[in-house]
Amino acid sequence: MPKDSPTPPAPARRLFGTDGIRGTANKAPMDAVTALRLGQAAGRYFNRGTHRHRVVIGKDTRLSGYMLEPALTAGFVGAGMDVVLVGPLPTPAIALLTRSLRADLGVMISASHNPYEDNGIKLFGPDGLKLTDEQEMEIEALMAGDLGAALVPPSRLGRASRLEDAPGRYIEAAKQSFHRGLTLEGLRIVVDCANGAAYKVAPTVLWELGAEVVPIGVAPDGFNINKGVGSTAPGQLAALVQERRADLGIALDGDADRLVLVDEAGQVIDGDQILALVARSWHAQGTLRGGAVVATVMSNMGLERFLGQRGLKLLRTAVGDRYVGERMREEGCNLGGEQSGHMIMPDFGTTGDGLIAALQVLAVLVEEKRPASEALRCFTPLPQRLVNVRYAGPSPLHDEGVKAAIAAEEAALGARGRVLIRASGTEPVIRVMAEAEEEALVEATVARLAETIRAKARA
Repeated sequence: MPKDSPTPPAPARRLFGTDGIRGTANKAPMDAVTALRLGQAAGRYFNRGTHRHRVVIGKDTRLSGYMLEPALTAGFVGAGMDVVLVGPLPTPAIALLTRSLRADLGVMISASHNPYEDNGIKLFGPDGLKLTDEQEMEIEALMAGDLGAALVPPSRLGRASRLEDAPGRYIEAAKQSFHRGLTLEGLRIVVDCANGAAYKVAPTVLWELGAEVVPIGVAPDGFNINKGVGSTAPGQLAALVQERRADLGIALDGDADRLVLVDEAGQVIDGDQILALVARSWHAQGTLRGGAVVATVMSNMGLERFLGQRGLKLLRTAVGDRYVGERMREEGCNLGGEQSGHMIMPDFGTTGDGLIAALQVLAVLVEEKRPASEALRCFTPLPQRLVNVRYAGPSPLHDEGVKAAIAAEEAALGARGRVLIRASGTEPVIRVMAEAEEEALVEATVARLAETIRAKARA
């Protein structure tokens, strides 16, 4: 297989998707029974050796976290693992704490950018990395079998405790990622925490680094996570940036592993422009490794051309920050991410971190003394259109008529552009994307394909 080809599709799995297990709260598979069995199975899988085993469990601010956290805790305790509870913290904080506490496993309870009705469970190994497809399939197999062997005798039951200084540990780690000798003094920053996991730590980090901070999305009530705020709804942030004459707006998602930015003119900046800015800066400093940036098939061809002009490659993977991370490790790269805003910078952490990515952008703005509207316009994107088509029942992509329509559109575009059709790994949605030099061609291509898929979904 060519080295620049996307990661092949993962084998079919019943529970795990592209980013852990996800679903409607209190309904299988996102119910207490499944969480209990997951704790038992993952506890057995990671219970290796004679040392005292430990798991770190964090969550975002969804109401259903109060149901899933104790169920997972019971499963792990019953499998002989000590549980360290840290409460609401960003996903990257859980990855960091898993490593720093020498835990055998890390768990994040979150459905990321989804509404409060959904929830999810993400697992990290002792190295702070998301589990591989193979590891998840092995845990699924254990969950499907008799878990009696996973249960330890009463004398070996685990204990549960709470780590009170967990937020402080992450705050200090985030601050350490900011360039020494620089300060955010004189900058006004609006930060939207999506009423999610970073509602305390993100404003604190920015303020302690010297910024004037205007926080929004910092009043979680269990129901309002991602509701009209956050990286998937940056409208309120954009308006406030202009109203307060801020230098930059930062929008995180529910578990703060991704971001979008808003410049001082209120324009939204996606992950491709963030990758371009950081790649240019690091390449000039000689700190960009691997001679490439890793992104997914969704990234704009304009990014690829921008990097190519600087002698750098864009290596593409299947959609999912886990696949980006795996390819980065294979190629020795230290910068990768997704157009949607997942940024992976292994010099600072093992998984996507929206706050740390924002700090790297801010460092460039401070060093170059340029406004965000100028610095974050590294390239002109090719016209690109993405439409989501929701469906019920079997995936429309299995239909021969739909396959034929996709092939016909690909042939019609030829070298002028590309089509990307994929099923979401977290919800029953088909994502229809086209990209080409001419905007009218892109719009017409997406409209035809989306209608074909909708018709099959209705049928």
